[in-house]
Amino acid sequence: MTSKTLLLSVSLLALCAGAAHAQTTSQTADPHDHVTEVEEVVVRALPLGRAGNDVASHVALLSGEDLVHRRSSTLGDTLTSLPGVNSDAFGGGASRPVIRGQASPRVKVLSEGAALIDASEVSPDHAVSGEPMLLEGVEILRGPSALLFGGGAIGGAVNLLDKKIPTRIPANGGEGVLEYRYGSVDDENTGVAGVTVGAGQFALRLEAVGRRSDDYRIPDDKHDRLEGSYNNTFTGTIGASWIGEKGYLGAAYTQQKSTYGLAGHSHEFASCHPHGTHLHCDGDDHGHGHDDDHDDGHDHDHEGEHDHAAPQVRLKSQRVDIRGELKDVMPGIERIRLRAGHTDYRHDEVEEGEVLTTFTNKGYDARLEVQHTEWNGLRGVVGLQLSENEFGAVGLESYLRPTETKATGLFLMEEYEIGLWHLEGAIRKDWTETAIKGADSVDNDPLSVSAAAVWHFVPEWTIGLSLARSQRAPSAQELFADGVHLATNTYEIGTETLDLETVHSAELTLRKREGRITGTLSAYHYDYSDYIFANTLDQHEDFRLIRYEQADARFTGLEGEVTAELTPWLSATVYGDYVRAKLDKGGNLPRIPAGRLGGRLSAFNGPWSGEVDYTRVFEQSDIADYETKTPGYNLLSASVAYGFTVGDMADAEIFVRGTNLLDERAWSHASFLGERAPLRGRGISTGVRVRF
Repeated sequence: MTSKTLLLSVSLLALCAGAAHAQTTSQTADPHDHVTEVEEVVVRALPLGRAGNDVASHVALLSGEDLVHRRSSTLGDTLTSLPGVNSDAFGGGASRPVIRGQASPRVKVLSEGAALIDASEVSPDHAVSGEPMLLEGVEILRGPSALLFGGGAIGGAVNLLDKKIPTRIPANGGEGVLEYRYGSVDDENTGVAGVTVGAGQFALRLEAVGRRSDDYRIPDDKHDRLEGSYNNTFTGTIGASWIGEKGYLGAAYTQQKSTYGLAGHSHEFASCHPHGTHLHCDGDDHGHGHDDDHDDGHDHDHEGEHDHAAPQVRLKSQRVDIRGELKDVMPGIERIRLRAGHTDYRHDEVEEGEVLTTFTNKGYDARLEVQHTEWNGLRGVVGLQLSENEFGAVGLESYLRPTETKATGLFLMEEYEIGLWHLEGAIRKDWTETAIKGADSVDNDPLSVSAAAVWHFVPEWTIGLSLARSQRAPSAQELFADGVHLATNTYEIGTETLDLETVHSAELTLRKREGRITGTLSAYHYDYSDYIFANTLDQHEDFRLIRYEQADARFTGLEGEVTAELTPWLSATVYGDYVRAKLDKGGNLPRIPAGRLGGRLSAFNGPWSGEVDYTRVFEQSDIADYETKTPGYNLLSASVAYGFTVGDMADAEIFVRGTNLLDERAWSHASFLGERAPLRGRGISTGVRVRF
């Protein structure tokens, strides 16, 4: 589909919003007058407690029943239904979110504001260590709103909201949740339990999730299931807090153990190596292939060996979080907030019982924010962020030698209200050191600044404009990679002379918060200088030689979602997104998601709720060199839920959700696996959730 066609399609969203006359509505309007007010949700990742509707750039939130019904075993698959968010799907065990065509290392995943530390930024076959089943919400920050989290969030930030560290004493001394779900497409069995208890000024949190799933079924004439797409995970957390009148201080320990398959993984090209800018692959070193036959019995030992030919990952992550907040500290200081995390991460890639490669990542991320009281109309926060991590890869795929990365960041954000205008500005300065252990470091000092304005031009409407200049230091992988990376079928070559990546961005966001029609429409443009990308130099069959290089590039896109209340119990939503990314010198950037356009009907009637959702994913024909087109496909899903009470203290819900009901063969253009790993076929998930 051409950019003009999708531009017209998404522009219809704005016309739909414009069709609703801009009358002033009361916040306590009678629901029979067909008036809807969008809930003011505070963005927890941002330090000044702004509601999402008052942030100039687009902020999305997935929470409540929407999160319960849509979450999957991986973070990318959980979020892929949001406009502007896709997934670099890598089977059933790993996927990271792709925001506006940007993936790792430009998308930062945070745990309540502190960076997660794992190996997912290095390769798409490495799982994000955050567990979707234990989240109470996910915030997606895009554009300048993510600037305060540094260069790693130059494309966006994903903030995971959880309950692992209590921030209040629960009513009646305790509260909790129990959930069980079964999925037909992969024989998934997942159980969740969480409880918070409190007495006096102390609160304790215990939570756990266990998952066992088989290879998932795909719509394919030759293979019934995708080999190596199983996922078996256990995550447990214990957290505690001291909670007083002016704030709290708490800590939590989380351990995750996971065993999942590596779909599409092959050693066929393990002997390939570069000769200058060309590949040389030995023709006689193909003895590591695997039998394509699949055991239809799916009889697996989930505690140890797995009865699949595909390699597997055995992951263990141990993380300690510390969080605290203190209000009204002293004259001039309104709030102090602390977020810190230390992670010891390791995973082994195992084939036929033998450990082929071991990846480790150990480090910390700490963030301190001090918010001052209002001064001449200004509200603001100053902050310090410190991080350090040691990454290592030893074995067959040790394409990146052990490295150390240190970073220090200082940031300042101020906001000002004048009449119908909300104004804000931010600046962040970083100092980074990246080095192979024992060698001299590559030092960079990125500087990022932003300015934004939100105009409440009528009570129901806002329009926001944000401008930013952001910089990112090259990652260790982009600087020092040198070796075969079988997960992505590449030989990677880093470039130690890479310079800072700089982007000038502009975003215009229109919102309607109340009335029969509500919604958000955003248009954005990113102009990159010295954009770092993996340039393909040569290809042998499905194997490519890539080198990290720099060139100027541009990203332009639209995304939007508009909901119309048709009756007090029925609403309709139209949504879509599109991004166009290309190099200034000519040519397209690789793995840019295709445009999407969809619609949803949602109904609520007493204890019953349900929805039907249809998405058209268009063909991606704007492809880079050595890429192939990805055909379009249709996704149809539907869900129904029934809520009821259990005794006097508990609420329960039974839900059923069907996905890919048309059973279409589909794959993500953002994925390295492409046609080797189609998305899930038709599946039905059922579950019961009890809150007490």
